Amino acid sequence: MKNKELSKIFKALGNERRLLIVTILFKNRELTVGQISEFIHLSFKATSKHLLILSNAKLVSMRQISLNRMYSLNNPDFIKQFLRV
Repeated sequence: MKNKELSKIFKALGNERRLLIVTILFKNRELTVGQISEFIHLSFKATSKHLLILSNAKLVSMRQISLNRMYSLNNPDFIKQFLRV
């Protein structure tokens, strides 16, 4: 992994809300934006922005099911290194 990619990952995980999102996705496998926003007590719009940053860092992926966007971790084993679970 290149330094630029690692820097993007660490910046994304350096935010408390995004780290919480990653932790929640690690425990739940796949959730909608609405479900994630309920877990972290944040608005739908703000949660979507955090998910975009995590997606740009290639930490999460999204798939569309009808009107719902489902988010999951790209590499749970990589994330597990950073979490105390």
